[in-house]
Amino acid sequence: MPAFFEGEFWNLANPEFWVGVGLVLFFAIVIWAKAPALIAGKLDETANKIQSDLDEAARIRTEAEAMLATIRAEREESERQAVAMLAAAKADVEQMAIEAKAKLEEQIKRRAEMAERKIAQAETQAQSEVKAAAVDLAAQIAEQVLVARLAAGTSDNLVDAAIGQIGTKLQ
Repeated sequence: MPAFFEGEFWNLANPEFWVGVGLVLFFAIVIWAKAPALIAGKLDETANKIQSDLDEAARIRTEAEAMLATIRAEREESERQAVAMLAAAKADVEQMAIEAKAKLEEQIKRRAEMAERKIAQAETQAQSEVKAAAVDLAAQIAEQVLVARLAAGTSDNLVDAAIGQIGTKLQ
């Protein structure tokens, strides 16, 4: 027989014997109470919970990636729209500048033409006034010459010729 079954270990006064008996009883109670099944069930339950948490995390990650892709697409679309709006605004500003320049040039041209017409009218009016003043002056001088001739009773051929030409030259 082996030495284990003989000797001091089986002595009831040996504390190692009682530790061995207690250990055997503990394992017997654990097996009788189906502790391994309970432990395995708890481990399976924990593993299932961890797996469901991992599945939920994967689902949330997939949703987050989809949302991120959507947000990036929206941002890119917004940037494209902003670029298009900026280009349209620049084109509008350029068009408005061209139209404003054309209107300004047209207004300047109209005002220049109006100023030229006013100057021409003023020149015409001034010429008319000068002619009228010259006619009045010539008439007064002619009247004075005639009065003087009539008073003297003599006539001057040069003065008569000049008086005859005054009417044709002034008109």
